[in-house]
Amino acid sequence: MRALKPLALASLAGVLPLVLTGGVAPAAGHTGPGGGWSGMWLSGTTATDTTSVVTTLKQVRTAIGADTGAAATLTGKGVGIALIDTGVAPVPGIPAAQVVNGPDLSFESQSPSLRYLDTYGHGTHMAGIIIGNDAATGTKGIAPGAKLTSIKVGTSNGAVDVTQMIAAIDWVVKNRNHDPANPIKIISLSYGTGGNPEVWNDPMTLAVQQAWKAGITVVAAAGNQGNGYGRLTHPAQGTSVIAVGAANTYGTTTTADDELSAYTNLSSNGRPLDVLAPGTSIPSLRVPGSNIDLTFPKARSGDTLFRGSGTSQATAVTAAAAALVLQARPSLTPLQLKYLLINGTYLSKGVAATLGTKEINVSMALAGPAATGSGAIGESTGTGMLDSTRGSSRVSADGVQLSGQNTIFGPFDTNTWSTRAKAQTTWSGGVWLGYRMAGDGWTGTSYAAKTWAPATWPGGSWGGTKNWTDPSWSGRAWSGRAWSGATWSGRFWSTDDWSTARWG
Repeated sequence: MRALKPLALASLAGVLPLVLTGGVAPAAGHTGPGGGWSGMWLSGTTATDTTSVVTTLKQVRTAIGADTGAAATLTGKGVGIALIDTGVAPVPGIPAAQVVNGPDLSFESQSPSLRYLDTYGHGTHMAGIIIGNDAATGTKGIAPGAKLTSIKVGTSNGAVDVTQMIAAIDWVVKNRNHDPANPIKIISLSYGTGGNPEVWNDPMTLAVQQAWKAGITVVAAAGNQGNGYGRLTHPAQGTSVIAVGAANTYGTTTTADDELSAYTNLSSNGRPLDVLAPGTSIPSLRVPGSNIDLTFPKARSGDTLFRGSGTSQATAVTAAAAALVLQARPSLTPLQLKYLLINGTYLSKGVAATLGTKEINVSMALAGPAATGSGAIGESTGTGMLDSTRGSSRVSADGVQLSGQNTIFGPFDTNTWSTRAKAQTTWSGGVWLGYRMAGDGWTGTSYAAKTWAPATWPGGSWGGTKNWTDPSWSGRAWSGRAWSGATWSGRFWSTDDWSTARWG
């Protein structure tokens, strides 16, 4: 790892009081800090990734064995998926009946014009892979009948602290049965921290384990620092997740030419990838005027689609595939589902062939026998240091880094939290560990079927900021189908958290 100087964005916003410092070394050809979201980049721009051949979602569905036999009629109906990400925008192709807004736990939640909505463009791209239905292009998600609960944690530049992620996972566990017809059984987590904590005492590991023990399959991105990185990003390095790497399909539906992407992290500490899924140059829903839309205009594909590559995309594909399997076999435990998805297609080329890593196949999963036994895992105590989880990626306000055993609001007692996490009592309404983060329940409707009530955050931030209300993307407004306005000003809670972000 190497420390990075705070990134200057003078060309965008002048002097920024809020930045992200530190980070892991980015993959070749990329700049920016590591940690944060594990997922997207512009295809065909580095020596290690020489293809930009598009693989459509229809091709993806064929490649993962989801359009033949018993799998062909599955849509994910009756299965809830929690997408903990940067929000979902109501663009054409997002079916409102299939989306519910959980609480907005991001810094942008304090701006009514930004709340719940995807200013970055990542969360909507993931949602499109899972449940999208774009009539203009015929692009349809892998599990269009699943019910998606969007929990926004990331801002227009992806900024989020690990404690916000932990709170989001806790919320999903607490509220997993809010819709009895579509209970949340899957978390899609295209996220990885810049830290390398000991999993036996790491708080985020415990949060993920509690979801797993509550019957929620957690699908986590392996990271995009490259095959030689030496470890999976966290929390994918834990065992109570399905750790996903990206396969390059070269634009075909056969797996005979598929390979492990050069950008996928591999571990040298004994934690292998669990599965591969298509993840290179995947067109999904575009958010016009979002951060990535303005930054990477060449990644646009017509008016409604946007191409992205990474273990994020592969994670969304895997989460959707898991929903298809659970629709047919709803009694599966997370452990059983994991083993069935691991029982996929051997790849015959490159590193994947050497490692024996398989690409997911829904038809094979449906036909496989369910594992027996408890499958006990080494449980984290949850009492470790948050800074070990954060690593060298830190949210900074007014020049002060958020560090130590602190949330964005104040102290974080790991002993108290871990006890309450195990009892599923960290949340009471919209209050998490005594901190008011959201309202106390569902309120009315929005573009989505339901929306969890917002709340005003009291007091100032750890850096002495007077209030939380200054949005990270000022001058922007949702105009119905796009973000309008073109002024980047105000403050950023971090610079680009997606260090290996490439779109195209």
